[in-house]
Amino acid sequence: MNLFIANAVAQEAAAAAPTQSPIASLVPFALVFVVFYFLMIKPQKKKLEQEKAFMTGLQKGDEVYTKSGILGTITGMTDSIVTLEVADGVKFKILKSQVGGSSKALFNKKEEKK
Repeated sequence: MNLFIANAVAQEAAAAAPTQSPIASLVPFALVFVVFYFLMIKPQKKKLEQEKAFMTGLQKGDEVYTKSGILGTITGMTDSIVTLEVADGVKFKILKSQVGGSSKALFNKKEEKK
């Protein structure tokens, strides 16, 4: 019998406790989303915009590297295919999306570190 009385008293105390508004319970989730946006989503969008600008600016004669690490000079381009010359007379075709960046920028970074 004592157990039932203790449960009843605990339920009354819980019912008397002030309840939190639904808006206040959403504030932590909003804060997590804001932090997630500025640490993850925004930098990724900026990186994609830079990559897209680089891809649209590619021209014949540019020295580039591929995402697999091959260095070469662009000798031909279509909308989705790039022809690279990696040595005298050695050419191969790759997907334009696999161009990693300008090899000039790659070599400039190495010189700055020295």
